[in-house]
Amino acid sequence: MNKKALIIVDYNKDFVAADGKLTCGKPGQDIDDNIAKIVEEFSKNGDFIFNTCDNHTEDDIYNPEHRMFPAHCICGTSGRELYGNTGKAVSKVKPEQLIQIEKWRLSAFAGTNLDIKLREREIRDIYLVGVCSDICVMHTAIDAYNLGYNIYVYKNGIASFNSEGHAFALNHFENTLGATIVN
Repeated sequence: MNKKALIIVDYNKDFVAADGKLTCGKPGQDIDDNIAKIVEEFSKNGDFIFNTCDNHTEDDIYNPEHRMFPAHCICGTSGRELYGNTGKAVSKVKPEQLIQIEKWRLSAFAGTNLDIKLREREIRDIYLVGVCSDICVMHTAIDAYNLGYNIYVYKNGIASFNSEGHAFALNHFENTLGATIVN
């Protein structure tokens, strides 16, 4: 049987909630129920769910995100919590199916043990949801491509604050990375 994993990229309050520190706003909020349903499906099927979240400190002057974006997903703040119904769905996932990945860069693979955790579980097929399509989701997909994973992206499970960037990302996933876009 081909094992698969859902990777939730940065679907946190700071990136999605109206008062989030670096929110993509309504586009991100509009996919909440879709992601929650996808989480429930993966959970019911016994598949793995990886929740990735930025983990920053306010004084990390060496992180390039610190220079480019407002402080966000600061360690110990509620901004790191999963947003809305997605958070509720993830809270019901069996502990043996849920893997938390703390990240410090745009890609969920950069400087983390995500690749090791996927390979330990013999997972080759990864399904991506989250925000932002053209930033962290894209960088995660690019690294997944370079590591040889089969990539699937839920069209109704990703969003960005930038509609042009979102459209570019969808095109890039499919036509450059060979990802399958799941409707």
